[in-house]
Amino acid sequence: MTGRQRDEHPDGIDLPLDPQPGHSSRGRLERVLRRGEFAVTTELNPPDSADPEDVYNRAKVFDGWVDAINAVDASGANCHMSSVGICALLTRMGYAPIMQIACRDKNRIAIQGDVLGGAAMGVANMLCLTGDGVQAGDQPGAKPVFDLDCMSLLETIRIMRDNGKFLSGRKLTTPPQVFLGAAINPFAPPYDFRPYRLGKKIAAGAQFVQSQYCFDVPMFRTFMQKARDLGYTEQCFVLCGVGPLASAKTAKWIRSNVPGIHIPDAIITRLEGAQDQKKEGKQLAIDIINEVKEIPGVSGIHVMAYRQEEYVAEIVDESGVLKGRQPWKREIRRDDQMVADRLDHILHDEIVETQSDLVKTAH
Repeated sequence: MTGRQRDEHPDGIDLPLDPQPGHSSRGRLERVLRRGEFAVTTELNPPDSADPEDVYNRAKVFDGWVDAINAVDASGANCHMSSVGICALLTRMGYAPIMQIACRDKNRIAIQGDVLGGAAMGVANMLCLTGDGVQAGDQPGAKPVFDLDCMSLLETIRIMRDNGKFLSGRKLTTPPQVFLGAAINPFAPPYDFRPYRLGKKIAAGAQFVQSQYCFDVPMFRTFMQKARDLGYTEQCFVLCGVGPLASAKTAKWIRSNVPGIHIPDAIITRLEGAQDQKKEGKQLAIDIINEVKEIPGVSGIHVMAYRQEEYVAEIVDESGVLKGRQPWKREIRRDDQMVADRLDHILHDEIVETQSDLVKTAH
């Protein structure tokens, strides 16, 4: 654990930060984790929209409560605004995104191009996923690609970063400086194999992992014990996935229809017995956080609150995981209005000039 370092660029530009010894990226998330602080990440529900304000409004609710925001890449094989597009908007405003990359929709040529484009925009974190099959989404007739999977994708980006080469062997002028992540699911069979699969992802290049929703803390505790015994928690930062359940009915539907999410009967019974099930679902998430944060080897939490994003700040605050630390928060800069006024002036002048030219041409 190193000494406290500033999480702002000295010139006032939030990202990228100055490079640090032993860091593979110039982002805030890696700094927080390597300092030994308990990290908090979340997911931005991507809009079905081309309006950037839809992204900014969704990101605002996380200000000051999370260290990084996952830009989801067509999860469930459903089309939304792209992960790359969301990252472009978030980095423009100073947020620290985690660019998810799913192998379902693009081949290695497109993916390597996206990695370079994302890194050039200031994306410091990339999460490698195989991706759900197209049959899970609302366009099952789409053609799946799966040129790579999560393991080969991790290796691809690691080679680009550490060796400065494309998979073809062609050299890169400037390699991407990125912190590599992957997903894990300790709650899907075969359970005994899950810690070893984590090891395979670490060998491929994973430096941090985010888990599937945890609703069974004893099962997650068993997984972490084995991961510690194998030495994996010394090589990789583990963030436990948590989130609120809106109701017992929702929990039952998820358990029956969403592969890989394990919800014990006791959780459903607890929700059914609550007078306000939505409030109880939020409290459940807080209680789970308070348990998993005490498990050795857990470096943070990944809060997933689909359509309940307004609860993220409350969950993080009431769980006390930040211990008084405030993650980065977007502050309105003095020059923001100046830039906006200047842009409006330029656009107005161009319009006036064009209209003037049209009048001259007409005469």
